[in-house]
Amino acid sequence: MEYKTDIEIAQACEKEKITAVAERAGIPEEYLELYGNYKAKIDYKFMRDNADKPDGKLILVTAITPTPAGEGKTTTSVGLTDGLRKIGKNAMVALREPSLGPVFGVKGGAAGGGYAQVVPMEDINLHFTGDFHAIGAANNLLAAMLDNHIQQGNALGIDPKQITWKRAVDMNDRQLRHIVDGLGGRMQGVPREDGFEITVASEVMAVLCLASDITDLKARLGRMIVGYTYSGKPVTAHDLKAEGAMAALLKDALKPNLVQTLEGTPAFIHGGPFANIAHGCNSITATRMALKCADYVVTEAGFAADLGAEKFIDIKCRMAGIQPSAVVIVATVRALKYHGGVPKSELNHENLEALEKGLPNLLQHVGNIKNVFGLPCVVAINAFPTDTKAELDMVEAKCKELGVNVALSEVWAKGGEGGKALAAEVVRLCEQPNDFHQSYELESSIMDKLTAICTKVYHADGVQLVGNAVKQIKQLEELGFGNLPICMAKTQYSFSDDPSLLGAPKGFTVTVRNLKVCAGAGFIVALTGDIMTMPGLPKVPAAEKIDVDENGVISGLF
Repeated sequence: MEYKTDIEIAQACEKEKITAVAERAGIPEEYLELYGNYKAKIDYKFMRDNADKPDGKLILVTAITPTPAGEGKTTTSVGLTDGLRKIGKNAMVALREPSLGPVFGVKGGAAGGGYAQVVPMEDINLHFTGDFHAIGAANNLLAAMLDNHIQQGNALGIDPKQITWKRAVDMNDRQLRHIVDGLGGRMQGVPREDGFEITVASEVMAVLCLASDITDLKARLGRMIVGYTYSGKPVTAHDLKAEGAMAALLKDALKPNLVQTLEGTPAFIHGGPFANIAHGCNSITATRMALKCADYVVTEAGFAADLGAEKFIDIKCRMAGIQPSAVVIVATVRALKYHGGVPKSELNHENLEALEKGLPNLLQHVGNIKNVFGLPCVVAINAFPTDTKAELDMVEAKCKELGVNVALSEVWAKGGEGGKALAAEVVRLCEQPNDFHQSYELESSIMDKLTAICTKVYHADGVQLVGNAVKQIKQLEELGFGNLPICMAKTQYSFSDDPSLLGAPKGFTVTVRNLKVCAGAGFIVALTGDIMTMPGLPKVPAAEKIDVDENGVISGLF
């Protein structure tokens, strides 16, 4: 069979008009704001008018610790949803929007893969409906108003050396991590050290994704802290009178985007915070809206379960008042062998010894979902042609020892048909009783919450505070922020804060070097290890392979 790239498969698909997809989802045309034939925003009034409708069941898709071999979490989420519809269930998928940074950097696209994709794939991976541009504009409007306030006399007494607000651009641009601006004389601004974050790490992104409606959005924007005065008092966007204009820029971005899978299944794609430096989940608005439209809603949380699933449960579920009925943990035999020490070039060969060494990574994620969070789960093995029966049997046997079933997911090659077995197990799990709970109590101290995440979820020996972190904890608790949840900023490549420690490492301590309150989002960010909020491009960026022809047809998106 001739091999087709993801973009070739997506471009060959005959898409349905988005009005028909919306009708299938039970969304009347009066709530649609069309962006061409195949994309639409849904007015948030839909939620208000359907408030009394019962919610469907929520299924969280997460994964093992990521490797260069790839796991396929989005592909599995899409294929599982198509599989649920194949077995007669009313299902929807709710995903994040891809960031331009990874699209042009490493990934080259993030809309699923093979025959389990959301379309129009090119639009979703590039500008889509302009949400990220609006978020970046709102972020940078606040930055401009902040510097203008200082330039115009600084009535609030803002200390330029204690400004915490950064500018944002949705691109991997390491050159902008640390800059000096305001140069060129008195009329060009106040010279100071500054920096950029990638848009998906901006607090504005987190606020948009956690806001319940436009009133809540405006209130959260107003609470965002941009810096401190010379006397140490926090300065907010509300102090700068910025939240109204920012909300005006974001009023359409707050509305979820409706698209479809290759098989015509309705899909919400909305918001896109990174899971290693933000909370890594699609918007609360989109998830809640999907739960009103479908009996089963599949959503994913970024990176592995120690990051995405932990933040989904400890942050998003708390704020949204929702909880998953079942969890899918995605793994591949290839990735597990990588965790067992096999180099990427040799992953296509059977290696039961390496697989056994790598399996503790999967089993630790499974144990966390079952024991730390009290939820039923299934392991979805994303199938590759090189997987052998002996390897698949070993994964199944080890998972069964923990009382967890394994389903072979063949959605990349077969679409929804290849997801029917996984779908059937998910439906079964959704009817199981569960003991859902978070990994810590909000009333605990900041240090106790950090310790709970690091010891229970990462299986570390403890937490070490370095640099300003000790002073920052005391300051944050004195300012009244002690009861907020914690958003860990940690490498995605390891349970630890050291990306080189693969598998299920033991005997390590997590180092927290900086704590920052995101008062609008409603959480405290704890920066660990060497994590940064602005990625850089790799030596050979995916952008080098992306092109467009004279007919406007894009190529090179994976």
